Amino acid sequence: MDLFSYNASETPAGRLLADRMRPKTLEEYIGQEHIVGEGKLLRRAIEADQVTSILLYGPPGTGKTTLAHIISNRTQGEFVKLNAVDASVKDVREVIEQAKQTRSLYGRKTILFLDEVHRFNTKQQDALLPAVEDGTIIFIGATTENPFHHVNGALLSRSTLFELHSLGFQHSLLAMQRALQDEKHGLGMLPIRADQEALEHIARMAGGDIRRALNALELAALTTPPQPDGSVAVTLEVAEESIRRPTVRADESTQYDVLSAFHKSVRGSSDAALFWFLYAVEKLGMDPMTFLRRLIVASSEDIGLANPQAMVQSVTAMDAYHKIGWPESKYVIAQAILFAVESPKSNAIPEAIARVSAAFDAVGEAGVPHHLRDAHYKGAEKLGHVGYKYPHSYPGHFVVQQYLPDRLDGAAFYHATEQGMEEKIRTNQQRRRNRQAGEEH
Repeated sequence: MDLFSYNASETPAGRLLADRMRPKTLEEYIGQEHIVGEGKLLRRAIEADQVTSILLYGPPGTGKTTLAHIISNRTQGEFVKLNAVDASVKDVREVIEQAKQTRSLYGRKTILFLDEVHRFNTKQQDALLPAVEDGTIIFIGATTENPFHHVNGALLSRSTLFELHSLGFQHSLLAMQRALQDEKHGLGMLPIRADQEALEHIARMAGGDIRRALNALELAALTTPPQPDGSVAVTLEVAEESIRRPTVRADESTQYDVLSAFHKSVRGSSDAALFWFLYAVEKLGMDPMTFLRRLIVASSEDIGLANPQAMVQSVTAMDAYHKIGWPESKYVIAQAILFAVESPKSNAIPEAIARVSAAFDAVGEAGVPHHLRDAHYKGAEKLGHVGYKYPHSYPGHFVVQQYLPDRLDGAAFYHATEQGMEEKIRTNQQRRRNRQAGEEH
C-alpha cells in the first residue's frame, strides 16, 4: 500500500491511528507498571477476571480508559460504558436493572465503566451505591480530579483506588515506534522513514499524552509529499509542523546547562529562575520533575533554616504536579520557585554536613558517651550508663552536657547565619555557648 491508496477514514471503523493503536491487552499497555506490572494486584485481578469495584485516578492521557477497555476484553461478564458528562440517573438505573436480569437469567456479572465520574453529582453517585454494595454491578470509575474531593465517600470506601502517574517521553516514543511497525493497525504498511530526532521531538512536545503523539505522527505521515522512490521522510522540520510547536535543538549538554542556570538563578534572580524553568519545559520539552527535584534540593542547600517554608512550598508543588499534571500545575510550580528565590538564603546546612563528613576521619570509631547510651534494661547502672540530664527539667529546656564522642567534644558543625529565621537560631546557639563557657569556668 502507498500513501495515495491509504485513507485513514477507510481503516477499521474509520478510526484514527491513536484509536487503532489503543492497547487491547496488558502486554500492549504502556506505563503504569506500579499497578499493572508483573505480580501487581490489579494485573492479577484482570488476568483472573476477578476485578472488583475500582477507581482509576490520574491526569488526562495516562491510560485510564485504555485500562478499562483491557478489562472489558478479559471479562466473561457484560461490560457497559457510560460517560458522566452526558449520562443521567435514569441511564444508571437502566444499567442496574439490566444487570439484575443478566445475573438472574444467565448468572453473569456486569461491569459498569463510568468515565469522568467526578462529573456526577452526589445524587447521581448515590444511585450507584445499592447496586455496588449488593454486587449487582462491578463499578469502575475514572477521574482526573482528586477522588477524595469529588467522589462520594461511601462510593470511594467501597472501591479500591489506583492512582495512575503522568506518562513521559519514553512512553510516547515507544507508542510511535510500535505504530510505525504495526502493519495491521498502525502505519507499518506505508514506506515511512522517520528520523529519530523527529520522533523524539514529537515525544517531547506531546507532554506524556500518547494520543497527541500518535495524532502528530499520523498527520506528519499523511501530509508529507513522497520522495522520488515513493517513501515518506518524516524529518524534524515535518515533526515541528505536525505538532504545531517549534523546537529548540537541545542535546544532553544543553539540558544540563539550562538546569545549572536554573539552580544558580534560584540563588539570586526570580526573573531568571522563572525564565529558565519555562524555557526548558515549554521550549526544550524537558520534564518539569527535573526542576522540581532541583528546587527541593535548593530549598535546603541554599535556603535551609533561613526560611523552612521554602521546602514546604517546593514539596507541595511537586505533589500538585503529580495530581493535576501539566500545564495546570505551572502556576503552583512558579509560585514555589518565586518563593524560594525571594527567601533569605543560607548555605549553613551543606557546610555543616561537610564539617561532619570531615570529622569522620579524625574521630575514627565514635564511641557513644556512657550517659547517652540506652539505659532501659536491668544492669545499665552497673555498666555506667547513667548520668543523662533531661533538658526539659532545666531552665530554658537546656542543660550543659556532652553529646558528641570524646574526641569531638566541643566541636561545632552547624553555624547558623544571620539570615531570616537562622538569626534566631544563631542567637540561641550563642546563648547556649555562653552558658557552657560559664559553667566550665
